[in-house]
Amino acid sequence: MNYGLFDFLKLIGSLGVFLFGMKLMSEALQKVAGTKMRQILSAMTSNRLKGVITGILITAIIQSSSATTVMVVSFVNAGLLNLIESIGVIMGANVGTTATAWLISILGFKISMAEISLPMIGLCLPLLFSTNRSRKNWGELIIGFGLLFIGLEFLKASMPDLQNNPEIFEFLREYTDMGYPSYFLFLFIGTVLTILIQSSSATMALTLVMCANGWISFEIAASMVLGENIGTTVTANLAAMVANTTAKRAALAHFVFNFFGVVWVLAIFPFFLDWIEHLCIVLGIGNPATDVGAVPMALSLFHTVFNISNVLLLIWFTKFIARVVSRLIPMRENNNDAFTLKHIKIGLLSTPEASLFQAQEEIALYAKNTQEMFHQVTACLEMPVKDFDKAFEHLVKLEDESDKIEIEIAHYLTKVSESKQSTENSQRIRAMFKIVSEIESIADSSLNIAKAIHRRNEQKAVFPEELTGKLKHMFSLVEDTLNTLCRNLAMEYKEVNDKKAYETEQAINDYRTILKQEHLIAIEEKRYDYATGILYNDIFAECEKIGDYAINVTQAIKEIGKQ
Repeated sequence: MNYGLFDFLKLIGSLGVFLFGMKLMSEALQKVAGTKMRQILSAMTSNRLKGVITGILITAIIQSSSATTVMVVSFVNAGLLNLIESIGVIMGANVGTTATAWLISILGFKISMAEISLPMIGLCLPLLFSTNRSRKNWGELIIGFGLLFIGLEFLKASMPDLQNNPEIFEFLREYTDMGYPSYFLFLFIGTVLTILIQSSSATMALTLVMCANGWISFEIAASMVLGENIGTTVTANLAAMVANTTAKRAALAHFVFNFFGVVWVLAIFPFFLDWIEHLCIVLGIGNPATDVGAVPMALSLFHTVFNISNVLLLIWFTKFIARVVSRLIPMRENNNDAFTLKHIKIGLLSTPEASLFQAQEEIALYAKNTQEMFHQVTACLEMPVKDFDKAFEHLVKLEDESDKIEIEIAHYLTKVSESKQSTENSQRIRAMFKIVSEIESIADSSLNIAKAIHRRNEQKAVFPEELTGKLKHMFSLVEDTLNTLCRNLAMEYKEVNDKKAYETEQAINDYRTILKQEHLIAIEEKRYDYATGILYNDIFAECEKIGDYAINVTQAIKEIGKQ
């Protein structure tokens, strides 16, 4: 048989079509699910069973355990899930991902889906050009589904005919009958393939095709499946490399869970396979040891039973796994600096919707840290001069960090905007740019207040007790408006308390007007010198600016909420 470079490229191209179909379907499913999927994850409690069920459902829906685990890592990084909760979801994701194998083995091998895939794609093609976001997402979903099975059909057709030409992979036969050395070898092959392809579903499809074509036996294929379970943990660990310590621990817990599962199954591998073969006969699938046609479904059954057994065994040791990963990755976070990226450090997620949610959480944190900066500024008003210098130096550093955070978030939003966006997402991104700019302006004004206090100290000026009291009242009004701003940003841009925002901003404006009039009268009556009056005026004027920036943020949030 002449199997050359062109034939090999056809094989790789077939895998590419399969992967693209899987990616398109997974991303479209995430879009169709919308914010509900994230709300389900973020609403998780410490109930382990609930976590496992959530992981199963989410992964079965979006057809990608990698997408689920990366999302879990991002949620842990965001503080929406703790380590214990994340382990439960990850366990469930391992079970949920077995749905893909059943989908392929039943539809891909029992039914000729390729024959109906092209007509299905043809029918859904108009949906791709629809201006309705929901219809377009459903079109992408169905077309991705069709491409997945077309790719699978191409894969089966592109595989060398080993039954009639066994010499092609004759070298593999030498390593399939060595018992445990063979198991370890093909486990390693499965791990490496999954790491290279970055999709356990694609590697599973390859394994199923190899079984169906008679390349490898059922037991060798099962060894590869175990390797795929280890290889699939790499995606989450790569995502967590730049995340915080807790997110790193969640990703490592995924590896520990899968690795330990592989270890105990390998310890009883011959007995476990015998039990699966007996179960296949009982269920009417056939004996995979003697019937090649039964191997794909038997392998799917092995994959499911293995993951369910692993969950049932290890769900009781969730806290122990958490302690192990906590010891392996000790806490080394430096929390001295308020302004640090926490949510978008792990990069873009698999869809613009998921990435924008990540940006939304980062912006909410940015606003909260800016509010804390203003709170530190207010403490400087009556601070002794000897303590003020150190506090002022810290505030200058915070404002520099705020500038950097603004740039980082803007850069992230720019990267998100480079991908294909819906009209709603484009509007959301534009509003987010405005929100980030206004929050940074709040940090600028906060530092300007600190600079005015710094000038007061340098000039050895003293605010009369009456002025200090009025400034403290103004600060409390600004604190109220910043509290409202932060609450609005934390509500996923849906429930905006704009009435409260306008009331607090108006209160600041009215009080600024009163202070300005009183200030002019006080200067005329020479109750304090003009230099002191300038510093006093600068401070309450900056407070009024903060109120303006805050209401601009609320207006931008309201525009998003209208979508």
